[in-house]
Amino acid sequence: MPSCKFRFIYLLVLGVMLPAIPGWAQTGPTIQLTVDARQAPMKIIHTRMVLPLTPAEAGKPLTLYYPKWIPGEHAPDGPIVNLVGLKITSDGKPVRWRRDLLDMFTFHVFVPAGAKVLHIHFDYIEPASTSGFSAGASATDKLVIISWNQNLLYPAGYLAQKITYDPKLLLPAGWKFGTALPVESQSGNEITFKPVALNRLVDSPVLAGQYMRVVNVTPPGEPIHHEIDIAADSRAALDMSPQLKQDYTNLVAQTGLLFGTRHYRDYHFLLTLSNHVAHFGLEHHESDDSRVDERSLISANRRLLMADLLPHEFTHSWNGKFRRPKDLSPPYYEAPMKTDLLWVYEGLTNYYGDLLAERTGLWTPRQYREYLALDAAQLGPGRPGRLWRPLQDTADAAQILYFAPAEWTNWRRSVDFYGEGDLLWLDVDNRIRELTHDKKSLTDFCRLFYGGPNLGPQLKTYTFSDVVNALNQVAPYDWRAFFLKHLRSLTPEPPMGGITRGGWKLVYNDKMPQLLRAAELVRHFINAEYSIGLLLSDTGVVMDSVVTMPAYKAGIAPGMTVVAVNGRKFNPHVFNEALRATTTSAKPLQLIVVNDDYFHTVSIDYHGGPRYPHLVRVPGTPDLLGENMKPLVAH
Repeated sequence: MPSCKFRFIYLLVLGVMLPAIPGWAQTGPTIQLTVDARQAPMKIIHTRMVLPLTPAEAGKPLTLYYPKWIPGEHAPDGPIVNLVGLKITSDGKPVRWRRDLLDMFTFHVFVPAGAKVLHIHFDYIEPASTSGFSAGASATDKLVIISWNQNLLYPAGYLAQKITYDPKLLLPAGWKFGTALPVESQSGNEITFKPVALNRLVDSPVLAGQYMRVVNVTPPGEPIHHEIDIAADSRAALDMSPQLKQDYTNLVAQTGLLFGTRHYRDYHFLLTLSNHVAHFGLEHHESDDSRVDERSLISANRRLLMADLLPHEFTHSWNGKFRRPKDLSPPYYEAPMKTDLLWVYEGLTNYYGDLLAERTGLWTPRQYREYLALDAAQLGPGRPGRLWRPLQDTADAAQILYFAPAEWTNWRRSVDFYGEGDLLWLDVDNRIRELTHDKKSLTDFCRLFYGGPNLGPQLKTYTFSDVVNALNQVAPYDWRAFFLKHLRSLTPEPPMGGITRGGWKLVYNDKMPQLLRAAELVRHFINAEYSIGLLLSDTGVVMDSVVTMPAYKAGIAPGMTVVAVNGRKFNPHVFNEALRATTTSAKPLQLIVVNDDYFHTVSIDYHGGPRYPHLVRVPGTPDLLGENMKPLVAH
């Protein structure tokens, strides 16, 4: 997060750049925008814009922005490097432009005298890399996800909601599409959308493809339409079972009971099934952008691993879109965001995303408890990052941690406001139950904080004090001190109060949780973090080594490769058999590792066998966790 001094200078520069631009309160122009995705299979998208000018703007410098800070991604990761071929003309003549020397997302345009409109053309090159968020690969031979912020420029000096676009989209012949944007008309592969404000346009991606299916998941009696728009790289991948359709219908019903209201006109789950796009979930107010493996609907293991994805992104419609931290709600996309409240924005959403997966049938109760156990163990004792970086700093530093390397995660810490936020809000939920003798729960907070009439998509910001005050209305307590204690803690233990207060405890044994087994099979890795402290690829590459654990103490670090186990060539079966044998052998586990070009024989004096985390009931205590897991019912 930038220092106060740097931020002041940055805003001062913006002020100097915009002396002759209309005030923030004024209505901006209506811009014609045509996005031509007919070459999407070639990973090329074309943009054409017509920007009208006022007489006062003719002959004067004009500043154009390419969106930089992308909502939901919490980072200045707008893919400006993929913008190519920028040409600006007026009356058929080229107009000179120059990029700002301090902000690469800003263009200064030298508007000629007498100009009435600017014609702006550029192309967006879809990247091949499947890493990252929406800036990652978003097009294949059979589908494309249009994130409008990648395919437009906008004039400085106006609030995002004060600039209107008339958007038009051209698709390859025969392709279908799904989006929350209202359609004005359609002629063949040309779709014209109704005029829309910039902030709403950026918040409404389009999913299109040759193979598409629409699944209605509106519960009986629900007045607002909900559907899942699915695009895949093959027709076979679109096969959603009737049970899975019912689970997602349950999800819509459960969120209605949880929040007591909705804040959108209708909702579109946009689900991309492909092995050739970036995999992630990104929230929008009236839709989501969720991308997973091509076979995720038809593979039991993959279906298990994506169970909490749509519930998480759907929950964001309330927590993150309707209600959002004030410092995560800048007036336009060049203003820096402050991410200090992501433990609410993402942490609370993560809690409900996982809990809703269980309440709706996407996970079984056992699988949900497995998730909590794995979450706690991943954050738990032996992780040196907890001793120097508090939870608050994982939120403050989100814009760099999202893109940090995977190695040394246990030392560096990652975006732990997700997983630790899950445990923190479980503690809040069960603490409310205790304080009110089980008469209230976090559900009451959700209905209070995220309630109100459905006026369509709107933004209502909040602060830390607003969260504390709302919780105090549900169950009086020193919530400010409670949160600050956990946010600033440098203790080795994660917040286990929600689990222990819920009547359960964390234990370790040699039985691998189903969720972990599915992850190992699908993602091709071996998790020995809780035994010798190694995370390996199935080819032996050391992905992480937990500081203080036996393998680290023996000299194994990320980037090395295990090539042999007890004298035998490495493979996952050989490694796991040798790990199990440590319980009956007095000899150390011997590994041959390659570090750069050098071979080393490493002895690990460990005799505990495989260890995996689980939750078990504490006899004689109230099962508050079990109460949390019960689906909500209408009264």
